[in-house]
Amino acid sequence: MARTPTAGAARRTRSSTRTKMLDSAAEVLRERGAAGLTIDEVLHRSGAPRGSVYHHFPEGRSQILREALDYAGDAITASIDEAAGEGATMLLHRYVQLWEDALTGSDYTAGCPVLAAAVGAGDDADQLTTLAADIFGRWRAATTQAYIREGFEPAEAAALADTTIAALEGAVVLCRSARSLQPLHDVATQLEFLIKAKEFVTKFGVPALNG
Repeated sequence: MARTPTAGAARRTRSSTRTKMLDSAAEVLRERGAAGLTIDEVLHRSGAPRGSVYHHFPEGRSQILREALDYAGDAITASIDEAAGEGATMLLHRYVQLWEDALTGSDYTAGCPVLAAAVGAGDDADQLTTLAADIFGRWRAATTQAYIREGFEPAEAAALADTTIAALEGAVVLCRSARSLQPLHDVATQLEFLIKAKEFVTKFGVPALNG
């Protein structure tokens, strides 16, 4: 006799379906931006039945968009927070690894889902931009703290955090267009040099020039 699924098993199945849909939605967001995310594409990639949409996301596409952005942003933020406690250089390496994995794993079709949402258009633009700003704010705070741990003053640490995030996000765009990791590696090398140079100046001051 076939066994009837337990309530716990049913909950796990529902949770698994929902997670697959969010994974798929985040993937589409990375590749096509907010405007390119459709319910049909999410269902196609996740293999979920159409009835799952309004069961798990009663508000439809707009809810999938918001939750996919949160889902992807939280995963990246957790990785950044972990590396931030180990210093600015380790955090820089973590950023690079995250984008290397995203680029090569998608054959250079996927970028940053948060950037994609931040520059999105359409009816969901305002909500997505607000969510993206919150996620970028968390990355900025973690990166700023990493620089403070290296001995930088808060204002300079915040400026370095902005520089780091902006430079790496731009590098990801260049990598997608060039289908190469070289821009990311070049930017990371320059950022690491900048960090070390500023650390030197902070500790020893600006060397006097010989007259």
